Amino acid sequence: QVQVVESGGGLVQAGGSLRLSCLASGSAFSLGAMEWHREVPGKPRELVAGIRTTGNTNYADSVKGRFTISRDTAKNTVYLQMNSLKIDDTAVYYCAAAIRLQASRTWNVFWGRGTQVTVSP
Repeated sequence: QVQVVESGGGLVQAGGSLRLSCLASGSAFSLGAMEWHREVPGKPRELVAGIRTTGNTNYADSVKGRFTISRDTAKNTVYLQMNSLKIDDTAVYYCAAAIRLQASRTWNVFWGRGTQVTVSP
């Protein structure tokens, strides 16, 4: 079985920083692209940042220049460094990982349960 687990959320003042981590664990799987999404009650979940196995990245316009996504391939971990946080960044942040189980030819998206980020005035 494969699990995707986020960590690193918390409460921070506006202008501060947080680093989120997402670990994909299990056995006999291949890991593809990984993404961070966020969700606020009453709004659709939105893509924050993504990183491919090539290292190519993409960001939502609202976080460009403030957030940085990176990955440690050896550790099956993706990070989201969040700087200059704003109140509007308050959300539950979810990690999504493209995973192919060894016994399968297809890729599927595995989601974590999310980690709360709260930015205070």
